[in-house]
Amino acid sequence: MTVTETDRIEMADSDARSLDEMFDRLERFQVPEGYKVEVVRGAVFMSPQRDVHWYIIRRTVRALEDRFGMNVNVLSDVRIDFPGYMNGFCPDVVKVAQGAEKTPQGRWRCEDIEFVAEVISRDTAANDYGPKKTAYATAEVPVYLIADPYTGKCHLYTEPKDGVYHVESAIDFGLPVDLTGTVVDLALATDEFPRD
Repeated sequence: MTVTETDRIEMADSDARSLDEMFDRLERFQVPEGYKVEVVRGAVFMSPQRDVHWYIIRRTVRALEDRFGMNVNVLSDVRIDFPGYMNGFCPDVVKVAQGAEKTPQGRWRCEDIEFVAEVISRDTAANDYGPKKTAYATAEVPVYLIADPYTGKCHLYTEPKDGVYHVESAIDFGLPVDLTGTVVDLALATDEFPRD
């Protein structure tokens, strides 16, 4: 069977409708307070938000605000659809390009994302290191940062091309993550990132 461009567009539209239906049902389900819900490859994941998780998110957001000002478009736990089968992610920290506009459906486009940071949760770590990393690279998100409070390391991924990040580095908590030379252009202090 040959898949035409029209077939691909219809399949993508179908996936988006299915994701919308899934999130609509989840909203009616009333997710317990303190839980984050995402859809990764069509599967629903709920993870509890812990204080360690939040402290790292907050410090990352503050660093972005210090660098770009209080009006920087930084989001947390907001649904953004990414390439791949039914990927509706709610990243821990996202920086949207200045001047980007929402879609007619009221969502941000993955093509406008300049930076994503994920803080590892024990039960969903495989998603952050696996399918989410692939989806972010496929969307060509220039900078992807994973903060792992279990290992006390940050993993930095840059230079996405053809669905793969071509530059990777690991940085111990306590050392700055050098993001100079990227669209983020800052040194992210990790000396106060807590460990779990």
